[in-house]
Formats: sequence, structure tokens, C-alpha cells
Amino acid sequence: MSETTAERFGISDGFASRRYFRKFSEITAHLGRVAGVMAAEGELSREEVKVLTGYVTALTYTFRALSMKYLMVGRDTGRFFGSLTIDTTDSGFPVATELMTMANDAQQAQAHLANMPSEAALKDQMLREIIGERSVPTKLQFALSQRNYYGELLRGHLFWLRNDPESIWLRNLSETRRRFLLHWAVYDSETNLPVVYLMEVEDTGKVALPKDQYRWPEVQAHLMAQSLGGLKLLTIAKGFDTDFDDLHPKRLKRFHIGPMYSHAYTHQHGPLRQVLADAEAPEGQDWALVWSREDLESERVIEERAGWFSTVEREVFALDPFAGRGAETGTTASERSIILPQRPFQVLSEQAPPGFDGVRKYVVGAGGRVLRY
Repeated sequence: MSETTAERFGISDGFASRRYFRKFSEITAHLGRVAGVMAAEGELSREEVKVLTGYVTALTYTFRALSMKYLMVGRDTGRFFGSLTIDTTDSGFPVATELMTMANDAQQAQAHLANMPSEAALKDQMLREIIGERSVPTKLQFALSQRNYYGELLRGHLFWLRNDPESIWLRNLSETRRRFLLHWAVYDSETNLPVVYLMEVEDTGKVALPKDQYRWPEVQAHLMAQSLGGLKLLTIAKGFDTDFDDLHPKRLKRFHIGPMYSHAYTHQHGPLRQVLADAEAPEGQDWALVWSREDLESERVIEERAGWFSTVEREVFALDPFAGRGAETGTTASERSIILPQRPFQVLSEQAPPGFDGVRKYVVGAGGRVLRY
């Protein structure tokens, strides 16, 4: 579903807006714990956990910045500044245009802050208005919220629409072969969801990839151009393998974070709608988050002729052998998980709707502890 056809909803009520951001603050905290559980079970390496938690942290900062921007929504601030727009159908996240606007604001954050009173000055004026005029300093509160918003943008480390590839050295396999973990992420404008990519690559170039002034920019541009949710992992990996003779993709993973379902904010379809309605969970526990993982592994290497006197390595990727699904999905394996609080999980277990048997459940219990079922 594209953003043009997604069902949008502007959260114009201040209480609902703050509750929405508080909910996501809790959810992103749980995501890091889920990654830790996956690592403990051997499904993620230490480096992969570090990368994923880094992107989750960046998402947390992005939501924090947006919460500052829309802190005074629904209040008479003397200036119209809109409200947070979310995709209420198959996302639950803000629409991509929110992040586009935020990226533009970040470019001008320094100039905005230079023309604003300091935080101390704004608080002093607010105190004077409260004591002297016995009125609520709404306009000053708005000014302070916008100052905090630009301050968050200036601090950086946010999850943007495009998060360009970075590399992590893993080990040297020989004097001429090195292994790197490449990672990058996008905010998919088709689904309004964050998507994270991890690729293990063996490098046989003369210069190590991150230090290569020619190959590294080409690799970054290539990977970002292929970061489309509609592309199969097999298509992405084969294209990379073909375009770079001295880079050999051994494994490619893609994580889709979301959709987020909440009875208060989204119009979910299927059994989850009834589960969340029947759970009647208290505030902060009325949600479920889907976490999907796709995995593609190289099965073996073949050699192809390149010119008259040389050959190049090409990867042959293993596809899911069950029911021929590999050709359909373009993956070696894929898995859908759902993260949810204890009360909705209890209702889900009692109702046992069809289609959830093969879905891995991560349940958030007391104290934020995450258990897998």
C-alpha cells in the first residue's frame, strides 16, 4: 500500500498524541530486549545485535524529536503547526512525509536555534507570565517545545528516510580476503515502516572496502538504490554479486519493523482486531508489534569466465526447500514474529486464531522482561 492510498489519521488531540509517543517509547525499549533474546538463542551474532539495537535507538530518538514537535498539539498556540499523521491501516507508524519534513528541518535547525531565545530565557518568561499575569503561557510553551525539537534534530543519530550503508570489519580470512558486515536502513514510503538490511560480504579487492575511495561510494549508492521492499532478497544479492567482481555476498538479511497494532490508533484487520478488543488491556499494554525477518544464504561458489584469461567467483544462493517457496519468496528462510504484552498474549493463546501457529511470540512481562513462546 503506497502512502497515497494508505489511510492517514492526524492525531490532533494532545492527550492522544502524548499517549501515542509514550506507547512507542515503551515498544522501542522492548525491541532491544527482543534482539537480545534472539542473540541468546544463536539467531543473531553479537555484531548484528549491536547494529539492530543501534537502529532501534535511532528510532527512539526520531520519535522523541517528533514528540517535541507536536507536544502542544490541540492547544491554542497562536500558530497552526499541524498534527502528527500516522498510517492507521497496515503500519501504525508515522507516514514517510513526517520523516521527509523532519530531514528538511534538520538542515535548518542551527539557524532556527540561533534566532530563538535560550531555554533559560523562555522558562524565565513563562514564570513571569504565570506569576504576574496568572495565565497559562501557552505560546511560550510552544516556543520551548520547538526549541527542544530543533535541539533533538541537531544532536543527530536519528532514523532517517535513508540511512546510508556502514561497514563493520569481522575478520581476515587470508591476506587477500576480508569479511565485512554491511548494514543500512530505510523508512519504506510504500509501507510506512522501518526496514533494516544486514549483508555479510567477503572482499578480495586490493584495498579494503571501507578505505577504497572508488568502490565504497559505488557500493553505498548501489545498495541504497536496491533498498525497495518489493524487491526479493535474491534479486538484491544477485545484482550485487554481478556488479562487483571482487565483493562476494555470503548472507543477506532484511528486518521489517512493524506494523504496530493498537486498538486505540489503528484499524487492523483479521484476528488481531478481536484479540486486542477482547484483551481490554490497560493503557500501555494495548498493542502488538510484528517483526519480520528474511534470510538469504550463499550455498556454494562457482567460477565464471571474465574475458579471455580470467575467472570470477559467483554465488549460488540456497532457497527455501519447503513447498517450492524459495522461488516465490527469494529467501533461504523467512520468519514472522509478534511482540505483545502479557494480557493480549493470553487472549491470543485462548482464542488460538488460525495462522498464528507458525508465528513466534515474544511476550513482554513484568519489569519489561521478554520471553519467547
